[in-house]
Amino acid sequence: MLQIKPLPTQVVHILSPIIVLVCAFLAFVFDEQVADFLIYNRTLVTQGEYWRYFTGHFLHTNGNHFMLNAAAVVLLWALHGQYYNHVNFSMIFIISALTCGFGIHWFSLDITLYVGLSGVLHGFFVWGALMDIKHREKTGYLLLIGVILKIAHEQLYGASADVEAFINSSVATDAHMFGAIGGLLTFSICYLINKKAKA
Repeated sequence: MLQIKPLPTQVVHILSPIIVLVCAFLAFVFDEQVADFLIYNRTLVTQGEYWRYFTGHFLHTNGNHFMLNAAAVVLLWALHGQYYNHVNFSMIFIISALTCGFGIHWFSLDITLYVGLSGVLHGFFVWGALMDIKHREKTGYLLLIGVILKIAHEQLYGASADVEAFINSSVATDAHMFGAIGGLLTFSICYLINKKAKA
């Protein structure tokens, strides 16, 4: 019989995702006041406004975009929140956000403006799948293969037209790839740190 795991509702597991949701919600509510200062803008980053590599991830194109990413935060917490703590969540978020931001800036020259959590969330997805594999959860392999196939499909064929219409913007599929690389990088760093600590 299939056993349903209880949701990870301890403070250590849930606080960081809540903080991200609150920050993204506030950025959405006060978009007109903060967007010009926080959005990733290639020209302004080139002029030295480097915080935009990070802050642009909290902004969204419209309510649909925000709700889509907020739902993904909740879903990822339900899937892998048992592995979260304040330190590793912060590491995943920061490394995935910066990997995504730097990747867009240096390798996706056609992207001049970028907002949204989806790149970072792909980092969390990859990290969580690898944590499942580490803990001998067979579903981890399925999740990892699934996200690799999704990213490959997006690189070959582009994003869904329905999703683009829903968020009223083009989907920066490269951000998904760079964010996923950030998740892999974070997992590797954590693995090496733990291995060195046990040596």
